[in-house]
Amino acid sequence: MARAFQQDNLVGQSNSFLNVLDQVSQIAPLNKPVLIIGERGTGKELIAARLHFLSQRWDQNYLTLNCASLNENLLESELFGHEAGAFTGASKRHEGRFERANFGTLFLDELANTPGLVQEKLLRVIEYGEFERVGGSRPIKVDVRLICATNEDLPGMAERGEFRADLLDRLAFDVITLPPMRERREDILMLAEHFAINMARELNFELFSGFSEKAKRALLDYDWPGNVRELKNVVERSVYRTNNPYVPVHDILFDPFESPYRPKARVRTHDRVASVVPVSVNAEPSFVPTATPISQVTAQTPVSPQFPCDFTQLSEQFEIQMIKDALAACQFNQKKTADALNLTYHQLRGYMKKYKLLDSQQ
Repeated sequence: MARAFQQDNLVGQSNSFLNVLDQVSQIAPLNKPVLIIGERGTGKELIAARLHFLSQRWDQNYLTLNCASLNENLLESELFGHEAGAFTGASKRHEGRFERANFGTLFLDELANTPGLVQEKLLRVIEYGEFERVGGSRPIKVDVRLICATNEDLPGMAERGEFRADLLDRLAFDVITLPPMRERREDILMLAEHFAINMARELNFELFSGFSEKAKRALLDYDWPGNVRELKNVVERSVYRTNNPYVPVHDILFDPFESPYRPKARVRTHDRVASVVPVSVNAEPSFVPTATPISQVTAQTPVSPQFPCDFTQLSEQFEIQMIKDALAACQFNQKKTADALNLTYHQLRGYMKKYKLLDSQQ
């Protein structure tokens, strides 16, 4: 008989989900690094926290950091700290996450976004248990259990030279791969009821009257690209909009942007403006340009310049404009922009850093 587990959003009875929990229980007591792989919204943060609280370090500090939220300099300082005067504005010494997590656990999310310098220092911490603060010269010893997570293909990135292979080897003592929601069909209604009951409590309802058969079929037939996080939002929104504790939830609204009055986006492509029409697909919003596709825009040649000219300057101007146009056409999603320009994510980030476009995307 299948057993069910419930703790916060860790709810389910599917074999794929229960196998993950078994793996977590097995590795949690070990003082070894763990790598968590999973699509967005699959619960990587919850699994990391469970690893900590099932370990012998449960009563010590548990710190987290999203590596994609900071640029290279701030990320290095936040992880390893800095000495007073290490850079402009560093008026006093700052202890980083590794020092504050000493004897505890540090969880690093979005690991694939860490730059090379930070990866090198992470490798040293894992191998030797020591590091130096930014601007410092004295090694600092720490005892920290490192848990990392990503939704990227790290082995593939390592093969392409976009991620340190030696760091990946050290981190991957064991890898926990989380199943997406589409592989946990038997958990969908259990999770939906869990989220609905919690939302009913938040709305001060006396009870939750369940889902109609139509609503259940809609929940089971949907592909859930945003996984558990999307399921939670969809269910909570549906309970809130029903707004009646005595009536079962009947209508499931997957796309909150769906509306006949939704404005069309306008995307500038050099000297003309293209209309972008939203496509309603009962999923996350996607956009199809009615003008020239990005794949063709990238192949266009700028207007012939007057000679003599500054070749380097004109080339840079063209690349900057092309990146800006692609970002706008892709709703400023950098991963989609990289795909549209036939670049890797890290190549695009390199160009944006070169042309100082990252600050405007923070």
